[in-house]
Amino acid sequence: MKPKLLIATRNPGKQREIRALLTDIPYQIVFPDEHGLWEQPEEAAIEDAGSFEGNARKKAEYFAKLSRLPTVAEDSGIEVLALGGEPGVHSRRFALPTDDASEQDEANNRELLRRLAGAPEARRHARYRCFAVFLERHDAVPRSFDGQCTGRILERPAGSGGFGYDPLFFSDELGKSFGEATPEEKARVSHRAHTFKALAAWLRGASG
Repeated sequence: MKPKLLIATRNPGKQREIRALLTDIPYQIVFPDEHGLWEQPEEAAIEDAGSFEGNARKKAEYFAKLSRLPTVAEDSGIEVLALGGEPGVHSRRFALPTDDASEQDEANNRELLRRLAGAPEARRHARYRCFAVFLERHDAVPRSFDGQCTGRILERPAGSGGFGYDPLFFSDELGKSFGEATPEEKARVSHRAHTFKALAAWLRGASG
């Protein structure tokens, strides 16, 4: 039986994408709830670093120590040129926080559109970024992986697929929004795809 690898996210959308991306690796993927790690109040304060990589590392250390399993944690978000790189590390809580994930996504999208109201296409350039950190144990030397994809922010949502800012993000490579893309199309070009495909290749090589 393959050893377990904890993927330290509770986001259902991220779980679906990551499971599909981490194929043929020498580990059995588990998420926190599947390992009996129920959400704790202190988790809300973990991601307080000033970078995606810093947040991913802090989260990986927390869950690796708690689970005693090899752990991967990621942090990702969208950066908009006209907003000086915002929402950036604040992508998850760009608008006032709510307790419902889908309501939070809608509120974040409304806030992003409000900030960009009237901005021409040339100032709506954006990129999605993702950093993932692998730890064999909580005090091990971390291994980092990153990826990005470029596009622009639409003036209104397009499509109902994906999650987060996907209906507003028009992908340069796909010529459509991530909200309009199929999961397979998104998995070819997304920031998370680049990151986790690199991680999967490294895991396969490290075990050989």
